[in-house]
Amino acid sequence: MRKLTYYVATTIDGFIADPDGGFGFFPEAEDMVRVLNSERPETVPTAFRGPAGLDGVGNKRFDTVLMGRGSYQPALDMGVTSPYRHLRQYVVSTTMGEIADPEVELVSGDPVELVRRLKREDGLGIWLCGGGKLAGSLLSEIDELVIKRYPVVIGAGIPIFSAPFRPQLFDLVDTRTFSNGAVVLTYAKK
Repeated sequence: MRKLTYYVATTIDGFIADPDGGFGFFPEAEDMVRVLNSERPETVPTAFRGPAGLDGVGNKRFDTVLMGRGSYQPALDMGVTSPYRHLRQYVVSTTMGEIADPEVELVSGDPVELVRRLKREDGLGIWLCGGGKLAGSLLSEIDELVIKRYPVVIGAGIPIFSAPFRPQLFDLVDTRTFSNGAVVLTYAKK
């Protein structure tokens, strides 16, 4: 069975974006970008794969991406309707009327049912790239968390999870630190 991985960047205080959805405040480091791009090249948007030296590099961990409207909107704002052409793309939203690009499927129904169906299919893993509300609704289905925790506090914004109180335990299985002070934490569902 395929697994759902929430692979996301967060601040020390648990935010994945500022109050307006922006995320340009995360301090990058060459060593971190190099390692993460080599491990998960498919998480680099199609438009940036060439400049990152990833043209022609195959998918290693994921062949499907799920995102909420807030995660999809930055691409739309840049005029990009299919940000991850090299993946099957699903946007979960109850507020979007339609998506004009046939490479991106709009899901207005229950994301849990979608994930359960996708998990039963053959293929690589499923990447949940955001946002916090979608992650909260899918918490029971998340098999792995890969959290890129950056050394920055922003005080307010979009939380990594937005859900009712319901504790879910995970085991820490890997920790890596990079030159910018960021820590990548990998957790597996108990």
